[in-house]
Amino acid sequence: MSLLKINDLHVSYGKAVVLNGINLSLEKGEVVAIIGPNGAGKTTLLRTISGLIRGRGSIEFNDQRIDTLPPHKIVKRKVILCPERRRLFPEMTTRRNLEMGAYLRNDKKDIIKDMENVFNLFPDLKRRMNNLAGTMSGGEQQMLAVARAIMSKPQLLMLDEPSFGLAPLVKKIIVKTLKEIKKQGITILLSEQDTRLAFDTVENVYVLEHGLISLQGTPEVLMNNQYIKEAYLGLA
Repeated sequence: MSLLKINDLHVSYGKAVVLNGINLSLEKGEVVAIIGPNGAGKTTLLRTISGLIRGRGSIEFNDQRIDTLPPHKIVKRKVILCPERRRLFPEMTTRRNLEMGAYLRNDKKDIIKDMENVFNLFPDLKRRMNNLAGTMSGGEQQMLAVARAIMSKPQLLMLDEPSFGLAPLVKKIIVKTLKEIKKQGITILLSEQDTRLAFDTVENVYVLEHGLISLQGTPEVLMNNQYIKEAYLGLA
């Protein structure tokens, strides 16, 4: 059963067409990546699903249209975006940032359980629970951004370039964490420029170029595509 269905989605900034007829579907529990060059429209797609940008076409979540809803109502449907470049509250502590992720929830006992869950996923955050987010390293901030999104108890977790600017060791932690999140039944839509990281993490891949889905398939299939090898994996 499809959790998210996007049909013929068009988005423009003035006369500049960014998305030009996107069709995309995610099943419950699936982990999917969108790859593509800078400016292909990956961030625009995630922001449109979140209601931050308006487009033409339809977006359905759990068989209900959400493309006309304001962002806060989409969040209430458990569609959560972990944005590019983290967007933390730098003058708040780690704990307070996590609590902000659970701002719309009122299930206090489950919030406490989910706080322990993210500390199990990211032990470094527990050690820095009382540190201000703005004083933490880039890798720690990215962990906190993902953890804050998990505190919203998502059904669909969208991550925009989670590996941006991170050291290889931290990237490995992010990949491991995404696999653990999948085990919890959370559907993941990942926008990523690091193609190898994406292929190591997901079950299905959409290639977004010039506002269109140019290719779709499993990592195994796409790794045998000569164009993908040359353009995205640096292999001759």
